[in-house]
Amino acid sequence: MDHKKDLKRLYKEIKIEPGIFQIKNIKNEKVFIKISKNLKTMNGQKFQLEHGSHPNKQLQKEWNQFGKDSFVFEVLEVVKNQNEEFFNEKEELKKLEEKWLNQLQPFGDRGYH
Repeated sequence: MDHKKDLKRLYKEIKIEPGIFQIKNIKNEKVFIKISKNLKTMNGQKFQLEHGSHPNKQLQKEWNQFGKDSFVFEVLEVVKNQNEEFFNEKEELKKLEEKWLNQLQPFGDRGYH
C-alpha cells in the first residue's frame, strides 16, 4: 500500500465548502471573521499566524502576545444551496459576511476589524 497515494486520495475526497469562520481570542473574546471559498483555508490562516506573517497586524500581535492556545478556529456557517441553478458563490459569501459582521460586531475592543 502506498501511503502517499492514500493521503493524496483522501485529501482530494474532502469536500470543498465555501463559508465563513472566525478566529477567536479566548482571553479577551475578540474575534476575526473571514469568508472563504474553501473552509480548509483556516489552516492557512493558522500557518500565517504561527509564522508571524498574518496580514491583520493586531491579530498577529495578540497571537504573539497570548500564544496559540489562546485562540480557537470555528466555522460559523457553510454556504447553503450550492446546487441551485442560479447560485452565485461570491454573492452568498458576501451576504454571510454582512450577516456575521452585524451579528458579532467585531470592531474596536470586540474584534480585529
